[in-house]
Amino acid sequence: MSTGDDIEDSSAPLIEHLTELRTRLLHSVMYFLVGMIICFTVAQPIFNFLTAPLCSVLADRGQDCDLIFISPQEGFFVAIKVSLLGGLMLSFPFIANQMWRFVAPGLYKNEKGAFLPFMIASPFMFILGSSFAFFVVTPLAYDFFLGFQQFGTGGEVVDGVEGAAPLSVVFQGSAQEYLNLTIKFIVAFGLCFQLPVLLTLMGKAGLVSAVGLRAVRKYAVIGILVLAALVTPPDVITQGILFVVVYGLYEVSIQLVARVERKREAKLRAEGLWFDDDDDDLGDDPDSEGKQSEDDEGPKA
Repeated sequence: MSTGDDIEDSSAPLIEHLTELRTRLLHSVMYFLVGMIICFTVAQPIFNFLTAPLCSVLADRGQDCDLIFISPQEGFFVAIKVSLLGGLMLSFPFIANQMWRFVAPGLYKNEKGAFLPFMIASPFMFILGSSFAFFVVTPLAYDFFLGFQQFGTGGEVVDGVEGAAPLSVVFQGSAQEYLNLTIKFIVAFGLCFQLPVLLTLMGKAGLVSAVGLRAVRKYAVIGILVLAALVTPPDVITQGILFVVVYGLYEVSIQLVARVERKREAKLRAEGLWFDDDDDDLGDDPDSEGKQSEDDEGPKA
């Protein structure tokens, strides 16, 4: 018996897969670095675009849109964070292509046809969630936060003497803190919008069912509330918006999983491989067997 030869033959495909994985990872890192460098050269226009929700809210309040750097290196780190976010979004299609080229050779033709729509839907849902966060959620959140400002209008005059002016507390934000909060909104909503894609894919693989998702709905509500409290600032508006959106996506996911199950059942019925539970229960019921045997014996004298 050539046990050593068998081990060498089985290890060869593993080494080839690891080599292919290393190549795809190196290409992905290269695409990301190129995207990051491109975004670094235009970091200022990108940052100005990201400040649009804040500037709009401040303009409605008659205030100037001025952010500050509170440390000498803050401007550099702001540019780096903008480059990281922009580079990831710019290079994601190329990175997804590398992932697909690594996974696709190991899939059957029908598996490729089933998996490819999810590869397309995932970035689309992330962009949809990020856009919803940027254009809808962040203006509401910043309007809520800036509502706690105080504006002093001059001291009160008593017996011809002007007293001390009321306290004035106005927004003078850090560019880095604003960027961190905005990126948190964008990433959190982008990832939450992946829920229908993830659950539908799991349903297609048979890991979850529509009945099971409905059964754990009350636990899902609690989990979504905890998620909303963790990934959003401590204000009721953004937490409520995130809860409503994610719970709505959960209900949509149940319908999508149910649709996948109906299509699977129809396919199995067409192939003659589907058996109803009622038929199985009838075959296992002893009363039905006894009734059938009596019918076979005929009427007794």
